[in-house]
Amino acid sequence: MTPADLHDDAIVIDGLIIAKWNRELFEDMRKGGLTAANCTVSVWEGFQATVNNIVANQKLIRDNSDLVIPVRTTEDIHAAKTQGKTGIIFGFQNAHAFEDQIGYVEVFKQLGVGIVQMCYNTQNLVGTGCYERDGGLSDFGREIVTEMNRVGIMCDLSHVGSKTSEEVILESSKPVCYSHCLPSGLKEHPRNKSDEELKFIADHGGFVGVTMFTPFLAKGVDSTIEDYAEAIEYVMNIVGEDAVGIGTDFTQGHGQEFFEWLTHDKGYARRLTRFGEIINPLGIRTVGEFPNLTETLLGRGMPEPVVRKVMGENWTRVLKDVWGE
Repeated sequence: MTPADLHDDAIVIDGLIIAKWNRELFEDMRKGGLTAANCTVSVWEGFQATVNNIVANQKLIRDNSDLVIPVRTTEDIHAAKTQGKTGIIFGFQNAHAFEDQIGYVEVFKQLGVGIVQMCYNTQNLVGTGCYERDGGLSDFGREIVTEMNRVGIMCDLSHVGSKTSEEVILESSKPVCYSHCLPSGLKEHPRNKSDEELKFIADHGGFVGVTMFTPFLAKGVDSTIEDYAEAIEYVMNIVGEDAVGIGTDFTQGHGQEFFEWLTHDKGYARRLTRFGEIINPLGIRTVGEFPNLTETLLGRGMPEPVVRKVMGENWTRVLKDVWGE
């Protein structure tokens, strides 16, 4: 089987896309052979603004039903594959939208939210992000984790502080994930995870999606798809071939104003970081170039069954567990 044939045949899942929602993105997802993706509908927004985002994006999915379908179960992921469409999973990058209401967790589950990151870079009512002093998981946060486990929403720890992450991993009765991270063993950065953190989440049944966001890669904007593949292999050597997948963090279509919003606390307050120039690795600059990743992993000697796991089978398995199917 050629790399192109394998890519066409495989389940391909991106564990995190925060690109600009529009038909052009959906067309590029189809060009890239993407079976499903966790697409962000909430970062700094509270309850009402997040509901408004979901309403708008539900309409966008309906209006582009020739390209995409909503995903609530892994059966929907397989249906997307069969239909030649891309399944859209609603995801949060911050539990802030739950506000102080545990009941909102189930409400958002009913609206199709399948993955929620506990904190986005800074403190919220649940715990602490990776850009400030980490106070750990709050008692309210423990209740939120329990409720997310109950209704079937995956806990994501990508932008979460180390102590809070460890306590969520220990608190959760279901697998949790770093949906989009890189190893600090290749570059030291507040957003990257140490070998010890990667091993800890895997040892407790968790999952790691590897990002290609160039500010977190050693070569920065000079990175290529080979550097991304190296990072995937690095993580896989720590967590094993069954606990690793893709989480690109594609920001396709967004301008500088969007990144300013992301990099300030609450979207407007103190500056947390500067990304500099945002250029994805050469060879996978757009979602449409996803087939190049399958070809690159195969070219580096990764066996075909392992490539299938990394590209999407592992995500499908762990989501089925967390979603309670």
